[in-house]
Amino acid sequence: MYQIKKIIVCLDQSEMDKTLVQFAAFIAKSNQSKKIYFTNIIRNLSIPKDVLSEFPNLINNIVEERKTQMKQVVKENLDPDLKINTSFVVREGQLSKKILKLASEKSADLILVGKKTSISGSGVITQRLARRASCSLLIVPENSSPKVKRILVPSDFSDYSKDALEEAIEITEKNKGKSEIICQNVYSVPSGYHFTGKTYEEFSEIMLMNAEVNYKKFIRKIDAKGHKIKPLYTKDEDDDPVVDIINKAKEIDASLIIIGAKGRTAATALFIGSLAERLIQVNNTVPLLVTRPKGKNAGIIEYILEI
Repeated sequence: MYQIKKIIVCLDQSEMDKTLVQFAAFIAKSNQSKKIYFTNIIRNLSIPKDVLSEFPNLINNIVEERKTQMKQVVKENLDPDLKINTSFVVREGQLSKKILKLASEKSADLILVGKKTSISGSGVITQRLARRASCSLLIVPENSSPKVKRILVPSDFSDYSKDALEEAIEITEKNKGKSEIICQNVYSVPSGYHFTGKTYEEFSEIMLMNAEVNYKKFIRKIDAKGHKIKPLYTKDEDDDPVVDIINKAKEIDASLIIIGAKGRTAATALFIGSLAERLIQVNNTVPLLVTRPKGKNAGIIEYILEI
């Protein structure tokens, strides 16, 4: 997996900013990152031309005020022992569009964004970023703590699940093996099981055995670097695997959920997968890392930014 050298942190002048700065410091320290871009997007500066003519420095003053506020939050919450270059970027416009453009310009490796349960529509922004960013995205809920004691990796044994598990291994490696990795597969019993002459319980056992066999095939492709990976199988009883994932994350007190973005080529780059979409929308308690190999959206990002 690629190194996280450049991080973009999306601040919005709320209490969430403290948490995001602390997460950025935690990530930068473990990755020996080179630079953090703290950014704030002003949604709309609809100032009449006549007013701007009378007060020509108004916009510059607004931008400088935002930067000053950002610098204060960073000063109070960034580890003073962390030696890293920081930059403060204030722009006006649509939030997701400006962040995507900044990530593209700076060739960012990770976008860090908060998720406040009290704000309606915040999930839409994170979904746009997850679909369109050319790098990974870390979504941090309110009141989260930067730690990686226990990592949950939902897996359907696909290539993008492999990306997610390899990221978990990389994080554990940087954490000197102190992180526990749980690879969860949510399986279900098909509705037509009775046509086989088997009972529900019997076919459930068959599906479990199938999942175990597929996991063994899947894990052979993974270089665990000597770290233990614990497989976990969960039967989906309500046709909603996302609920099973979130419930398990809460049950094991997971520090982080990692899932791979489905799009691995230019043709599929906007499709992060229904599971990831639902996790972004529903999960409000555990930090969620949506991994995408850097540059996988390259080539279409310029088109997207023009929409």
